[in-house]
Amino acid sequence: MRIARFSVADQVAFGVVEGELGSADSTVTAIQGHPFGAFELSTARFPLSEVRLLAPVLPSKVVGIGKNYAEHAREMGGEAPAEPVVFLKPSTSVVGPGDAIVLPALSDEVHHEAELAVVIGRLVREVPVERAREAVLGLTCANDVTARDLQRSDGQWTRAKGFDSFCPLGPWIVTDLSDADLGVECRVDGELRQQGRTRDLLRGVAELVSYVSAVMTLLPGDVLLTGTPAGVGPLTAGEEVSVTIEGIGTLTNRVVAA
Repeated sequence: MRIARFSVADQVAFGVVEGELGSADSTVTAIQGHPFGAFELSTARFPLSEVRLLAPVLPSKVVGIGKNYAEHAREMGGEAPAEPVVFLKPSTSVVGPGDAIVLPALSDEVHHEAELAVVIGRLVREVPVERAREAVLGLTCANDVTARDLQRSDGQWTRAKGFDSFCPLGPWIVTDLSDADLGVECRVDGELRQQGRTRDLLRGVAELVSYVSAVMTLLPGDVLLTGTPAGVGPLTAGEEVSVTIEGIGTLTNRVVAA
């Protein structure tokens, strides 16, 4: 199932997407309630082309995992860490499909980072690995936009990853997809920049959910970013950046100057 958050006629709702993005017969049907529990389809159905897709959730927090692909760790100048590197992005960094990534005046080196994102479906604390997947609503695409120069100069990552618009999510949440071996790509103006597979994650979804939940309570709608493959690189104003994940779809955002 693909669950989207969308707006139409100044109303915002969650809905179930049917058909392919861009096809004439693709639709979204609004649901009654929210996707973090039992829900029913309403009678309100819209052509997908006539709605605006929004960020699929508004998380209380976005939890990121750094250097979770060995090749990316090496391109950043080191080896893979002994334990997951955990950081936070504020909820105000989240934007949706088609929204602008705004390059801040404080940085001269903003990079794209294509990532598989995990959407938490229920409150969870200290969940064991073998039950961690029960806490997951589904998967979506993410771009963990990073001001690389500030990341280097600050020595910690909050400012570098926390600017408004630095966490595009979407286009929807897929609820019935295995994360074992999905292709992850990033293209800038159509040029392939990043290409990897989730089978190469040093720590998979279940292990990461368990690890993070031992530190902090995860709430329904929270997002966990699983790390980026090698090939991160700069973004400049006027470009269009797309993150594609096999089985989910493509998240595209334009890049603008502040």
